[in-house]
Amino acid sequence: MKRALGLLLLAVLVGAGAAAAWWWRDRRISEFALTPVGAPGTKDVTIPPGSGPRRVADVLAQAGVVADADLTYAWLRREKLGPKLRAGEYEFSLPVTPEQAIQKIIAGQQKTYHVTVPEGLRLDEILPLLASSPLKLRLDRLEALAADPAFVRKLGVPASRLEGFLFPDTYSFTHGYTEESVLGKMVSRTLEELRSAEASKDPAVQLDGLQIVTLASIVEKETGAPEERPRIACLFLNRLRLGMPLQTDPTVLYAMMMIRGKFVKNISRQDLVTPHPYNTYTVKGLPPGPIASPGGAALQAVTHPATCSDLYFVSRNDGTHVFCPTLQCHNAAVKKWQVDYWSEQRRRGRPSH
Repeated sequence: MKRALGLLLLAVLVGAGAAAAWWWRDRRISEFALTPVGAPGTKDVTIPPGSGPRRVADVLAQAGVVADADLTYAWLRREKLGPKLRAGEYEFSLPVTPEQAIQKIIAGQQKTYHVTVPEGLRLDEILPLLASSPLKLRLDRLEALAADPAFVRKLGVPASRLEGFLFPDTYSFTHGYTEESVLGKMVSRTLEELRSAEASKDPAVQLDGLQIVTLASIVEKETGAPEERPRIACLFLNRLRLGMPLQTDPTVLYAMMMIRGKFVKNISRQDLVTPHPYNTYTVKGLPPGPIASPGGAALQAVTHPATCSDLYFVSRNDGTHVFCPTLQCHNAAVKKWQVDYWSEQRRRGRPSH
């Protein structure tokens, strides 16, 4: 009888000890999960695809985001969080608690890289911008893809290169992006905006997708005044309808860039008469393709132009233009805003440009 009581007491003591040990460990895990660690700063951590609780705990500990891999693993197991963990690249602002770090991974709040592409940039301006951005893409790879007809066609672009089809916008990317995926996303945005512009376009606008983007790129380069875009689009559409050359300077600059291999901002009289498919002073109709990447407003301007009888326009030298339906009106505007205006500026000792 005494022996049985002794064994029972021993079992009780062992059980109590185990319970106390379990309680102590559970408390330690709970306190650990809520205790911030790490010197002030940021840490980038990549969680590989297929990582379970053990792997995630080890990766976080190696990066110094958590202080103890075993306790992190124990907390993940206790909370049954393994199936909720998401692979990706994460940025942690230290100090941080293990619970906060894990919640960020569970929520998939990956580190995001941003890049902004302004409206009206040429391909040779956009690709270096992407390469020098936080995305850190390879410029040589971008250039090769942008000029690869097979890749361009695969993206659904109705041309042999990507000029004009990299939509100007602010883009956000997370871990795993590539040169192909970045260009693909930008092209997708252009095609989306093009479909939107074409959905309810003016029936009088008889242009296909490539022609719309091409004319929109010219409109984009011709004015910095948003309210003028529909009217400039109307003017160029009038010229196309009448078989008149567009005679737009941005296409001359683009043609000379293709001839010389580099962009020069000034136009000479010789440039105006130099034959080239993109020189709209020497060739009637639209150039073979876009000369820059137009924004959504320029695409909408081409498909929803203003109603006008304009055929000419001249700069007021402040970013806006005077529009004219006749050559007589245009010549008068040129005299006022180009000849007389700059003569007066020179008289006052101000530079002409």
